[in-house]
Amino acid sequence: MDAVPSEEVAKPGQASPPAPQKQPPREIELKLAVSPEALEILRGSELVARHARNRGLTRRLDAVYYDTPDRLLDRNGLALRVRRSGKRHVQTVKRSGSGDPLARDEWEVALPDGSLDLALLPLAEIGEPLAGLSSGQLAPVFATRVRRRLRRLDFAGALIEIAFDEGAIEAGENSLPVSEIELELKEGEAAALYELGLALLDIAPLRLETRSKSARGYGLAFSRPPRAVKAKPIEIGAHDNADAAIAAILGGIHGQLLGNLAPVALRSGPESVHQMRVSLRRLRSALSVLKGEVASPALVPIAQEAKRFGQVLGPARNWDVFITQTVPDIEAAGLDDAGLAVLRTAAEPFQAASYAAVQDCLGDPRTSRFLLSLGALIQRRGWRNGLASETMAVLAGPAADFAARALARVHRKALKGGRGFGRLDAGARHELRLALKKLRYTAEFFLPLFDGAPARKYLARLARLQEALGLANDAATTQHLLAELRGGTAGAELHFAAGAVHGWQCRQAVEAGRELKVRWRKFEGATPFWS
Repeated sequence: MDAVPSEEVAKPGQASPPAPQKQPPREIELKLAVSPEALEILRGSELVARHARNRGLTRRLDAVYYDTPDRLLDRNGLALRVRRSGKRHVQTVKRSGSGDPLARDEWEVALPDGSLDLALLPLAEIGEPLAGLSSGQLAPVFATRVRRRLRRLDFAGALIEIAFDEGAIEAGENSLPVSEIELELKEGEAAALYELGLALLDIAPLRLETRSKSARGYGLAFSRPPRAVKAKPIEIGAHDNADAAIAAILGGIHGQLLGNLAPVALRSGPESVHQMRVSLRRLRSALSVLKGEVASPALVPIAQEAKRFGQVLGPARNWDVFITQTVPDIEAAGLDDAGLAVLRTAAEPFQAASYAAVQDCLGDPRTSRFLLSLGALIQRRGWRNGLASETMAVLAGPAADFAARALARVHRKALKGGRGFGRLDAGARHELRLALKKLRYTAEFFLPLFDGAPARKYLARLARLQEALGLANDAATTQHLLAELRGGTAGAELHFAAGAVHGWQCRQAVEAGRELKVRWRKFEGATPFWS
């Protein structure tokens, strides 16, 4: 009998150490949306032929997805399907929400026929709510019909199954075409999926498809657009080194960025553009923090592309705020008789043009290259490339030490930008607002490493100061938008309404100015929670 390692043996009077928790089976997959023409080009490409391990095969896959009438499974991140391929039927459950944009938990069992049978699944492992349901409580929601052509590739040290899918998602009388490539990792590192995506992009245009077929099916069945994705807390702890913290921060940002691709592409509402813009600002803040400690050349093009992408989103966000917040808020505050509706009507063509620019950007291969490159960099931890040994030592050091230095540096810069606060002009206050925003993002990145109460108090003061500075910035942005609306053949009604908005915001700025000085002094005197 083999000896048990000493660290696993309980001492007299102590409980036995807990058994390691079983990890559910996991699917790691990258989806790429392509046109039918590009799908054929890529399928027959020399790249695929050169790396192929086999000749490939073609399957006809017909699947039916099930849920309760109130969509209990969907609301809990589960997708349940029965798929037929030839004479074979497979029942599959997938669960999202792991935090990794490429990974989902997956359980599969063969069925003797096409009849749903929950009892064959490892329900105890999957857990609620599926474990508490019977097959009779479930009904078909939508179906997928796909022609899949499969090959296995040896690429970048990994074994990848590449699937070329054509078909449709069907829900009642509604249907949605499917033309995409799925890259599923069978062996090796997930970075290879992004790298293969980049290699395919060199051959034909493609876009990242961040929604599963099940997500698209639910959207089709219930006319439900995808929701904007907000930032989630970064999962780092005191035991992590700086390198692990950087990977967690960038990984979380990348997940938020990818999560908002579909909501923005499908015009799900102003919040989706806002959250995508937030993710790009968080990314630029993280890269700036990293640059202060680790000046990696691999980060430079990523920062440049994040800035470009954010600049494209800016006008769309500005017009969204103007139409959905600025004008309605002023009307509700007492200027409902100033004819402000004419401003909304005049702004709509500008808003439409700004969204068209966003769509062009999403479809630009340059944007796909940026998103794939960022994913590969995170998976490979590419910021290490070409670093001197002393810099590598910084990455190996405790995450808390790295965080304290980064926070102190960004905090000092903000205080410097606010010197002589009462005498700062509009430009200087705008720069201060940006410095404070970077400080807030940095504090939120590293929040799990520090005591909660002092950090929350510090962030609350910072948020109140940002809010006050934001009012002045919103007024300046509104004036630029009003100038655009007043150009050309604007009538007297529009000029009158624009003047009313300008006067109202000037009055607000005077009132906010008094409170702003108080909030600055409170922030300036705050004790840094990382000290």
